[in-house]
Amino acid sequence: MQVIGSGAIGVCRGSKMMFSAFEDDGPMWSGEGPRLVRQAIRFPATFRRAPVVQVSISMWDVDGAGNQRADISSENIDAEGFDLVFRTWGDTRVARIRADWMAIGEVMHPDDFQV
Repeated sequence: MQVIGSGAIGVCRGSKMMFSAFEDDGPMWSGEGPRLVRQAIRFPATFRRAPVVQVSISMWDVDGAGNQRADISSENIDAEGFDLVFRTWGDTRVARIRADWMAIGEVMHPDDFQV
């Protein structure tokens, strides 16, 4: 559990089209090559420390002929941003993925004293 102090709490959210692989037969659609996509996300303002980050798939376009396997996560979280990571494997063919994310954490308040 992350305990947030009595200061200001910031909530930041966004949406990211991670890839669109079907137009050019990219690895996620063809099933050949790396089956991992990593996107760096930078917050518009810095948190005091690494916030809690929640990610989810908000749009997926997946071939129905095979198994539908997906893993989405946040990695390397710090006060300035994180990596949004999508993985698939096996015979899963993914045309497109859009991910939404939300970060919640302590931020500086204009009334905070600088010591």
